[in-house]
Amino acid sequence: MANSYIFSSESVGEGHPDKVCDTISDAILDACLAQDRHSRVACETFVKSNMVCVGGEITTRAKFDYEAVIRAAIRGIGYVNDDDIFHADKVFINNYLTAQSADIAQGVDAKAAAGKATAEQGAGDQGLMFGFACDETPELMPAPIMYSHRLGRQLTKLRKGGTAKWLRPDAKTQVSIRYENNKPVKITSVVVSTQHTESVSNKTIRDFITKQVIEKVIPKRFLARDTQLLINPTGRFVVGGPEGDSGLTGRKIIVDTYGGMGRHGGGAFSGKDPSKVDRSAAYMGRYVAKNIVAAGLATRCEIQFAYAIGYPKPVSVHIDTFGTNTVSEAKILRAVNRVFNFKPADIVKQLKLLRPIYSLTTNYGHFGKKHKDITWEKIDKIAPLQKAVK
Repeated sequence: MANSYIFSSESVGEGHPDKVCDTISDAILDACLAQDRHSRVACETFVKSNMVCVGGEITTRAKFDYEAVIRAAIRGIGYVNDDDIFHADKVFINNYLTAQSADIAQGVDAKAAAGKATAEQGAGDQGLMFGFACDETPELMPAPIMYSHRLGRQLTKLRKGGTAKWLRPDAKTQVSIRYENNKPVKITSVVVSTQHTESVSNKTIRDFITKQVIEKVIPKRFLARDTQLLINPTGRFVVGGPEGDSGLTGRKIIVDTYGGMGRHGGGAFSGKDPSKVDRSAAYMGRYVAKNIVAAGLATRCEIQFAYAIGYPKPVSVHIDTFGTNTVSEAKILRAVNRVFNFKPADIVKQLKLLRPIYSLTTNYGHFGKKHKDITWEKIDKIAPLQKAVK
């Protein structure tokens, strides 16, 4: 009997309140790294109505206008309409950023300190991180989250290109896929909710989204007669963004990763420099898992790391291939430990993370993107892994 089930994943647009916050936090991180590659940044953002509040810990030699960076980030999203309560040029900004705790800094710094086990750079915090890859899409990502992201990107492309002037920045997408024997076979439902102007009719919205978004993005082979299309199912979405709901950095961690198909350690990414293993080790996990799948060692792979604050080596590394491995998991784990290095300083070096690249990651997932600066998506360790398992 076939193993049949439906799995769903969601994505959110750039104007979603939480993504507004992620965008601002990553913009501030990039502004710091552009001038000082050794900046320590943990920037959190909160938005509601016409207010932006930033807080956290930043230690940097960079000098820039924080308010100008925040307003530019909001402008880039598209909150520039005269009827926007949350408007790039009109929001009130509260800045509560302070320097990083000296106690945390001594654990991360690559130098000896009283009570510290080694003089090496340690992890910025304890915690566990996961990486994941599978062969469902060319990006080696789960299909539900990739199609959700593609819908969101298309919607944003049309909005920013002026194709439909009634579109507004806040939006959410969701895709449900039926699996047979763990292979995606058809999409059972697509949900698209987009903010819009007061004047546009619901029929215009639904016809436009169906033809210009869904049918442009979803392959015909995945759409069936009984595929459910739910477009602005409440019937109205005029009030949106921070006017309609509060936003907070780091609340979309499942959207940012694997859409729920891979496990998550709980740490958010945006606004954090790569000394924080919440971000850098999760990127490393994706890099390792993707190369394992690309090397043909498994069709589905998850890797877990765990770290202790101030300590340079992971306290554990675990591989799970869900029974799809072509060689033993013990061999894969040995090969991984030979080919890759998981010390925080080495992760930063291997993936070239001390650069202002993080605004590239903020929207539509941190994984599955093709860009020369997104180094954790490279599949350049296939040959070393295949050699190491022999």
